[in-house]
Amino acid sequence: MPLGIDGRIIDVEVDVSPGLPGFELVGLPDTSVKESKERVRTAIRNTGIQLRQERVTVNLAPADVRKDSSGLDLPIAVGLLASYGMVPETAVQSALFSAELSLDGNCRPISGILLMAITAREHGLTEFYVAPSNAVENLI
Repeated sequence: MPLGIDGRIIDVEVDVSPGLPGFELVGLPDTSVKESKERVRTAIRNTGIQLRQERVTVNLAPADVRKDSSGLDLPIAVGLLASYGMVPETAVQSALFSAELSLDGNCRPISGILLMAITAREHGLTEFYVAPSNAVENLI
């Protein structure tokens, strides 16, 4: 019987398209992740960035794994900004992003960041972007 904790990489895919403005999260998000769409939109707006009113679809893959961390706020925000061309796609390809966003756009710490960093490293990711107070744990 295997014992211990196993980490998973969650890919955040963002599509922005013309149409009725909206923000849809798919891929088994739980309540805390569904609430992230409001934190993300508000955080981006409160940093002074104005996004066009378009249809936004965020896919959290793999779809068969329940997502239950507010740590998905930051990767959703980065993916959204990348979809608008504000963050280069190459900057996110080998990186892990994980933090809750406050409404003013600051990053808040989350639990379990060490396991996330270990799992990310095992999957070839080389850069880690976390809340400042999680950075020390991430250095271990």
